Amino acid sequence: MQRQYATKMAATTPLKPDGSRQIPPLVRALLVVGLLYIFLGAVRLLEGGIKGFGSDFTDALFGGVSNPLAGLAVGILGTVLVQSSSVSTTTIVGLVASGILNVESAVPMIMGANIGTTVTNTLVALAHMRQSVEFRLAFTAATMHDFFNLMAVAILLPLEMITGVLSKTAGAITEAVSGGDVGGSFNSPIKGAVKWLGNQIESLIEPLVGEGNVYAAALLIVGIALIFVTLTLITKNMRALVARRIEQSLNAALAKSGLIGLVVGMIMTIAVQSSSITTSILIPLVASGILVVRNAYPITLGANVGTTITALLAALGTGEVDGMTIAFVHTLFNASAIAILYPWRKIRYIPVQAAERLADIALERKWLALAYTGTMFVLIPIALIALLR
Repeated sequence: MQRQYATKMAATTPLKPDGSRQIPPLVRALLVVGLLYIFLGAVRLLEGGIKGFGSDFTDALFGGVSNPLAGLAVGILGTVLVQSSSVSTTTIVGLVASGILNVESAVPMIMGANIGTTVTNTLVALAHMRQSVEFRLAFTAATMHDFFNLMAVAILLPLEMITGVLSKTAGAITEAVSGGDVGGSFNSPIKGAVKWLGNQIESLIEPLVGEGNVYAAALLIVGIALIFVTLTLITKNMRALVARRIEQSLNAALAKSGLIGLVVGMIMTIAVQSSSITTSILIPLVASGILVVRNAYPITLGANVGTTITALLAALGTGEVDGMTIAFVHTLFNASAIAILYPWRKIRYIPVQAAERLADIALERKWLALAYTGTMFVLIPIALIALLR
């Protein structure tokens, strides 16, 4: 009977093009839920590992990042190194939740993570360098994201430093939603379940490594590794569930309104848990002429908002008011940038126009495209950290 049942199941399970069996959508959905739970447990491990090193270590590590430009550079470089703003913003949420970073110091890092995440689609665009027409379109579609985020930071970082408008607004939202005060905790509905999972993993690690700094380092390493693995698997499974369907209907929807593009970009990014996937899908579509640059533009901006869901989930798992506040800062920053730059026709397409000019230059001297990528995402952040930290 068991053999007959297995044979029946194998016969009804769809095949991939390579002949292997597809995972049923329901199984993928349940897998994503389980991975999200492990992801939240990993954030708790990260928080515990940071606390375990003690105040001397953490003060030495982060105490020098009081300069906003240095913090911005840390956010850019950290995101470039891990190739995921979700990982870097989750780490920042953990640092704030554990009390290592205050909200004010973390705000520039969050903004830097927004800039750093655009390196992925820029690298995707470089793959089209051999085809001149495709390369111009792809590089324009990639770097318009860079220019938009740079404009957003140029406007909102000084405004935040002078008025604290983002952090104060985020704090008010957090207080209204959670009922907790700054520096305190709130009763997250999933905090208890996440704490239990964290305790189980810690109980497995402690007998192997003992206590002290070795134990703290082990929690940190395991936490970061689990964040990487779970986000990668969540992204892979969610892309298999929804990204192909969205890609097929993309151009038809965008022909109607830029607002639709914003919504599509946001929903798609929330679904696949990665703005890099959303924007990287756009690059070959634009390069092949299926999607025009100005139709891709609002999707990119929507992806900026959608990607903030990961930090919000991480903050919900910590149950710390400050952690939730910095997560809301991330959302407010991206939403405010769109509200400031997108509605006005005279400034809406400045990032696109700047990207088109850069692409024209890069088309003539393709080595400048490589130089731009290395300078923008690596050399300048390193220089700022070295000079200002």
